[in-house]
Amino acid sequence: MKRHCFALDLINNPQLISRYRAYHKNVWPEIVKSIKDSGIITLEIYLVSNRLFMIMDVDESFTFERKVGLDNSSLAVQEWELLMWKYQKALPIAKEGEKWMLMDKIYEFNL
Repeated sequence: MKRHCFALDLINNPQLISRYRAYHKNVWPEIVKSIKDSGIITLEIYLVSNRLFMIMDVDESFTFERKVGLDNSSLAVQEWELLMWKYQKALPIAKEGEKWMLMDKIYEFNL
């Protein structure tokens, strides 16, 4: 198993953030299927203010290229991503069209 962590911002508007939260209480079944089919074992999203942090644990079948291919072949995923983009905003350092940005792990503590 491998872990990937990402960051993304939301538009800093309490009503929009509330709607974004509501969507994630009832994620579309097609999105959940897409997540599972791509080799993602667990996916968690955390929120502080308008900053999102996503933790994704994946199995050995997962690759970013495969995930992009699956997402591009799914109309439901494309519709979901377009809808979510109404609430999300790229980090200041993001390139054009870049959403979730992969984070570098800089510290780990294990017992």
